[in-house]
Amino acid sequence: MSRRRSNIEIIADMLRVGENGAGKTEIMYSANMSYSQLQKYLGFLISHGFIDRLEVGNPVVTYRVTEKGLSLLGSIDTVLAVLDWKDASDF
Repeated sequence: MSRRRSNIEIIADMLRVGENGAGKTEIMYSANMSYSQLQKYLGFLISHGFIDRLEVGNPVVTYRVTEKGLSLLGSIDTVLAVLDWKDASDF
């Protein structure tokens, strides 16, 4: 039986997708989330400086993880590894 992802896991998935730059659609599908979730989390990540919004054309926009975002992703991965979270089926 699969479990729901935590907010932290969703954020980590979004940061991984944005490491090389990605559009909203790519982030949404790669991180397996709805458009409303994407809007909520992307707004949070941008406002806290974890992701930058880059205009690469008209109307093309790309989102790229900042150094601060990469640091956060490393911290999240460390915590999840210490907790052995991927195997935590008791939750």
